Amino acid sequence: MLWTHLSYLLPLIIVAGGAVVLMLLSPVERFSMERFSLFTFLILLGALGADLFYFGELFTAFPMQELFSKMLIVDSYSVYFDALILSGALVTSLIGTHYFQAKRHFKKEVFSLFLFSVFGMMLLVHANELLTAFIALEIASLSLYVMIGFQKIHDKRVEASYQYLVLGSISGAFFLLGSALMYAGVGTTILGDIGKALDVQMGKDVSLIIIGATFILVTFLFKISAFPFQNWTIDVYDGSPLPVTAFMAATFKVAIFGFVLRLMLIDLDPIRDIWDTLFVVVILATLLYGTLLAIIQESLKRMLAASSIVHTGYLLIAFVSIGYAGESASSSIIFYLVAYFLSAMGAFGLISYIAADEHVRVTYEDFRGFAHVHPYMAAMLSVFMLSLAGIPSTIGFVGKFYIFTGAIEAGYTFLAVCGIIATFISIYYYFKLIALMYFYPACEKEGAMIPTLSGITPITIGVIAIAVIWGGIGNTFIAYFPGVDFLIDTARLSYMSLFIK
Repeated sequence: MLWTHLSYLLPLIIVAGGAVVLMLLSPVERFSMERFSLFTFLILLGALGADLFYFGELFTAFPMQELFSKMLIVDSYSVYFDALILSGALVTSLIGTHYFQAKRHFKKEVFSLFLFSVFGMMLLVHANELLTAFIALEIASLSLYVMIGFQKIHDKRVEASYQYLVLGSISGAFFLLGSALMYAGVGTTILGDIGKALDVQMGKDVSLIIIGATFILVTFLFKISAFPFQNWTIDVYDGSPLPVTAFMAATFKVAIFGFVLRLMLIDLDPIRDIWDTLFVVVILATLLYGTLLAIIQESLKRMLAASSIVHTGYLLIAFVSIGYAGESASSSIIFYLVAYFLSAMGAFGLISYIAADEHVRVTYEDFRGFAHVHPYMAAMLSVFMLSLAGIPSTIGFVGKFYIFTGAIEAGYTFLAVCGIIATFISIYYYFKLIALMYFYPACEKEGAMIPTLSGITPITIGVIAIAVIWGGIGNTFIAYFPGVDFLIDTARLSYMSLFIK
């Protein structure tokens, strides 16, 4: 029995243990940055292998309940999200290899911080208790604060780190206050028990619970960059090292949704309708603000940061549909997180590969005629832009299709139409880059250098580009090879595990 429980927690143990070991080894001079990068990759690969052992099984367990009570849960749902988080971390480690080798200002401690952040995100999706979730959120966030400002020679990065630290601490305080109010209202912080106590109290005064849950949702909206808590996104993403930006934009969002979906589906289901109108307003404002902000950007990094706000709006459309189409809406959120993760990670990864060169290319104009001098990179970047725009034959299109059809089934046709309009407008700022790369002559700056395709980073990005296309059309050609249907089926399986008693 003990070994079974340890096997449930093995991915967490591997990542946490690896983070501690790398921190202890960081002063050892004979271990280079390249070797630390390899160690990090192997640790993450081992954790992913341990996680995949239970992937695709329908189960729920509370490991070491005598020690942890019910603070931690391992089920099909958490295993699925662990796989996403670890995959995101693996991709980040691979695309960051070239960047960290070129930018010698980084120290070996950054890899330990990276693993601590991954551990916090994994712990968050396993959290079955509010204070455990808060601790997990802070572990992930504190590591990111330091990683953002690691290059102290760049004032912009120090400023971004400080801004994220201050605003993130305020949002964390909201989470803590919300947890205290919910404990005052129901007498427990254990997920599942909160829902049972709420069922008993329905018809009575549950204002403390509503206020507490609202405070927790404020933290949720801040972390995913939803209106009106999105102002930090552009500056922080722009000021962060590119691999860190990719990690924040894709992987951290997966972890946040992983916890909040569990909370909403299991515990807050009886009072979920209270926030419907508020969420509709938030969604419309998020789509509008993010779209307008993305249109006016000249920097690709800032454009992708602004467009991430729009993608948050799409995810919230599915989130608000949960009350009326629980399984399909939840599955569409999980699938869209995969689609956005692949597209955003690929786009940020390729830009970080290019920008790691001393002659940085990050604005639209810097990519004028880029396809004529580097066609393979331009093709991969175009694939990611097409997917982010939701063009057919990409995984981004399939993700948006599931979200909008689910919203229509749930009775939110107006939100689906608004999402479709935002998608059409997004074609402008995504296709602007494609047009500049292909339909304008190359105008290289004096002394500019085009980075060559070499090393593991471009191979990783190429695999992601293939996955983006395969997610859109793969099952059309090879029916039995894992594709969209496999992702949707496993997402539904993870959803079902939430309701195993």
